[in-house]
Amino acid sequence: MTRRANQNDIKRIIELLHQVNMVHHVIRPDLFKPHTTKYDEQELEAMLSDKSKPIFVYDDGEVEGYAFCQITEVKDHKLLEDVKTLYIDDICVDEKARGKHVGKTLYEYVLNFARSIHCHHITLNVWEGNGPALSFYKNMGMQVQKTTMETIL
Repeated sequence: MTRRANQNDIKRIIELLHQVNMVHHVIRPDLFKPHTTKYDEQELEAMLSDKSKPIFVYDDGEVEGYAFCQITEVKDHKLLEDVKTLYIDDICVDEKARGKHVGKTLYEYVLNFARSIHCHHITLNVWEGNGPALSFYKNMGMQVQKTTMETIL
């Protein structure tokens, strides 16, 4: 079952955050430190009460995946159209639960949530070198919106 995360999920989410961080560290050790997390328990606690940053979990007796989201809105911008966006800041499926359609279930839940709050689109970032994630998102129907380039000095 997919649902909103709550305080009881924090310890498990921290464990999954470690898994995601290590994926990123392996791909880009020049940017990501090993054995740490993007958020700590206090930050997660605060996020759980922030309506603009919903966190969803896939719970099958144990949390097997999560999706951190951020809702943003552009209004009365000089150049851009008014638009509401749901940005997937982070999505993770426990490495032991891969192949059980946890990611697809989470993504579809987020997609339906975004529709229910009248978002124009869903966006996210994928690190170059993370082929499985890129393939997954393409299979979910996502397409490239823009590309970020870099020169390492």
